Amino acid sequence: MGEKIATRNAYGMALAELAKNDSKVVCFDADLAGATMSKYFLDAHPDRFFDMGIAESNMQGVAAGMAACGYKPFTNTFAMFAAGRSWEQVRNSICYPGLNVKVVGSHGGISVGEDGATHQCIEDFAIMRAIPGMMVLCPCDANEMRHAVEALINYEGPAYMRLGRLAVETVTDAIPGYSFELGKGTMLRDGKDVSIIANGMMVQMALQAADMLAEEGISARIIDMHTIKPLDGEIVMKAAEETGAIVVTEEHNILGGLGAAVAEFCGENCPVPVVRHGVNDEFGRSGKAPLALKAFGLSPEVIVEKAKKALTMKK
Repeated sequence: MGEKIATRNAYGMALAELAKNDSKVVCFDADLAGATMSKYFLDAHPDRFFDMGIAESNMQGVAAGMAACGYKPFTNTFAMFAAGRSWEQVRNSICYPGLNVKVVGSHGGISVGEDGATHQCIEDFAIMRAIPGMMVLCPCDANEMRHAVEALINYEGPAYMRLGRLAVETVTDAIPGYSFELGKGTMLRDGKDVSIIANGMMVQMALQAADMLAEEGISARIIDMHTIKPLDGEIVMKAAEETGAIVVTEEHNILGGLGAAVAEFCGENCPVPVVRHGVNDEFGRSGKAPLALKAFGLSPEVIVEKAKKALTMKK
């Protein structure tokens, strides 16, 4: 089993380290540095760190101004505030002019746990995906997060990236031939009967589900789709043609996120059964993260059920 570390921790450490080689990288936080883990950047580069207080919308506007001056701002707050409270500024001040700001939303999804429905952001992929020109990412583990941070530093344009609160097993570093590229999914395990496309912590659950399915003689392909927008249509097409059925699992509302993106693509390009797995269009509720995830059916066992459903729908 790989090291367990939250993607928010991996992000904070990676940004602080990689910024040593790029003086244009600046970091903004909305009074949550100890939670978003931008505290690592503060410790390493205090002259390039700006605590904007509980003023998320203002933070995005100031970051846009810094980007217009040639800097590379990363803004940090909870996903609910990044995608919700400051959405208008993200849309009009960052994305409309196409400015080079990376909007980072920590504590996304049901696994926020005890903070409850008001903070369990399950809409951020959909909200950010709907903005023209906005790239949307959700890396699955510490190794992938480091690659994503490095790629975003070198990417010119607006992007949104979700971080998780809960520590998760690092798996991608043990995958032979693993590589990271913005806008490109990665096949972590080949299979011929059904494809399971996942992002975030659901990647680890999908790998567990594949093991469970294998015990029943079902071969599942696992695709890590860390970039939700732009969607890697090539890897989706290949999965559709070679396995004939797809399950998409995400810690997000089944409406508007990765599942919707895959279903839209398949509907237009390669019609096959696409079964979406996630939060079934309802608000979260407070509870310890493992119990909350189980209550909403975000588990390997339910992914197995969805895979079997997809198999029954194959022509």
